[in-house]
Amino acid sequence: MATRRSRRSSSLAAQTLALGVAAPQVIAHRVARMALAGASPSARDRKEFRRMGTEKIAAASEAWNAMALEAFLANQRLALSFMRSFWFPSTQLSNAALDILGKGMAPVRRRAVANAKRLGRIKRR
Repeated sequence: MATRRSRRSSSLAAQTLALGVAAPQVIAHRVARMALAGASPSARDRKEFRRMGTEKIAAASEAWNAMALEAFLANQRLALSFMRSFWFPSTQLSNAALDILGKGMAPVRRRAVANAKRLGRIKRR
């Protein structure tokens, strides 16, 4: 498990590094291109400038959709592991869940038993 987590972390670090190198290069290129184009950019420049905006919107949309999907899947995995903990009581998570439920049930049970005893002692007329 540690190796898998390590690979994922190093992959994310590598992606972050690649982005950190590429982004300034792209920004420098495009800013220089805008400066050289001046007030009347060519058709090729206008196409590139339009592409800048659409690429950013598309990348942001893809990123948000990918993160939303991954969050959804992570929540499903978490819910499944939670449900498994009830089906396999030998696991530690199941024991923790039973402890939590037991703590919640204790005051209710205590009052119900006390009420049953109290009501059982009342003589009916």
